[in-house]
Amino acid sequence: MTATSLSKGANLAVESPAVRVELVWAAGPGVPAVDASALLLTPAGRVRDDGDFVFYNQPRHTSDAVRHSGKQGGSGAGAGVTTDAVEVDLRSVEPAVDRIVLCASADGGTFGQVPGLSLRLLDAGTRTELARFDMTAGTETALVGGELYRRQGKWKFRAVGQGYATGLAGVATDFGITVDEAPPVAAPAVPSPPEAAPTPPTHLPSPPAPHAAPAPSPVPTDAGPRLTKGEEHLPVDMRKRLSLRKEQVAVSLRKHGAAGVTARVILVLDASGSMSFLYSRGVVADVVERMAAVAAQLDDDGEMQAWTFASNPARLPDLRLGDLPEWLRLHVRVGEISLFRRGRKKGLHPEQVDMRAVGIQNEEQKAIAEVRAFVRDHPAAAPTLVLFFSDGGVYRDADIERELREAVEEPVFWQFVGLGRSQYGVLERFDTLPGRRVDNVGFFAVDDISTVPDPELYDRLLSEFPSWITAAGRAGIL
Repeated sequence: MTATSLSKGANLAVESPAVRVELVWAAGPGVPAVDASALLLTPAGRVRDDGDFVFYNQPRHTSDAVRHSGKQGGSGAGAGVTTDAVEVDLRSVEPAVDRIVLCASADGGTFGQVPGLSLRLLDAGTRTELARFDMTAGTETALVGGELYRRQGKWKFRAVGQGYATGLAGVATDFGITVDEAPPVAAPAVPSPPEAAPTPPTHLPSPPAPHAAPAPSPVPTDAGPRLTKGEEHLPVDMRKRLSLRKEQVAVSLRKHGAAGVTARVILVLDASGSMSFLYSRGVVADVVERMAAVAAQLDDDGEMQAWTFASNPARLPDLRLGDLPEWLRLHVRVGEISLFRRGRKKGLHPEQVDMRAVGIQNEEQKAIAEVRAFVRDHPAAAPTLVLFFSDGGVYRDADIERELREAVEEPVFWQFVGLGRSQYGVLERFDTLPGRRVDNVGFFAVDDISTVPDPELYDRLLSEFPSWITAAGRAGIL
């Protein structure tokens, strides 16, 4: 069997009944200690209790389905490398467990100091390599490298590569693990009579302060949800969802060292023919509402620019937060197949786009060019975050690469999200493409975005943006 090389967001079916997930890196002087761990999650994206965390201090799950097997030097991954591994017997995973998140932590430094870092998925019995995910990082002290998850009764593996600036404690806390507070420093006390030693806790002790990673600079110190213009005009149920989601966005920003950062947010929606099903099911409308929370937290003017595209791009009216229900009704409508039919234009609101002019093919590069022109013509004090949604079928690789390479010197970060299909072409490879002063592109794909909990979605959307802010600031782009 030939091993599959995965890019961030890619997934593959797992046929082996038991697998071994190895972290691989080149140890040496100045390289931090690296540890593997695993979290067993319910469909809600949380652990049931601290026992669902498998790591060096708790190496075996009570179900015996997941075990931390420890470090080895010079393993089958090659001479001169070190590995740390977690083994998973997929047959023994309890029905309540929907996902197993595979993590890495760096003690005494950051992952930017760890050379040759990769994640290998092997058959636990034969040790045949099934897949490899090569990872790059900067100031992160913890990573979610990949995840094993159930889909329609079968197991799959996804390459994630999400970084945390808050160490293993930050990862654990995010998924519901209890983390001990560091004990306060006190004056010596008079010794007490000896007594039996308490049972050590199974949850994770707090990491020492010197290992904390630096945050992107400069950013404001306010880390909570912002008050947003127009929010008070929303229906009560939508306002409640927005409030909760803004807090979750704020948590994700704090986690990645970007508390209080501001940005202009631009939304780009694929309108190609293959997207019709996602529109008709209401998936795209739900995505827009979830992205409105990102814009509301990052930019308190309550507005977001938006484009749709297929054969041609078309700018949609600005999304003002107070008008969100009406905007969804009028403008998230490209899944209506009748709009693609030839014939006389009728019944359109004056601000609606005639989707016959947009077409049904995939021409991402045209939309990218229009957004770039808008940013050039409308400079802003804050950087721009583009949230670009597509279901794949990317084939204009050379044109897309040229546009995004030229955009490196512009104050824009491009976050692409794949909606369940494949063939994302050059977008999947941008993290590894050389010759750019900064990495201005992020990409990940999900099988069904409607099943991804808000905290996970926002973490993945915002995992690379703070690092880009730091790099772009140092390069003089911001």
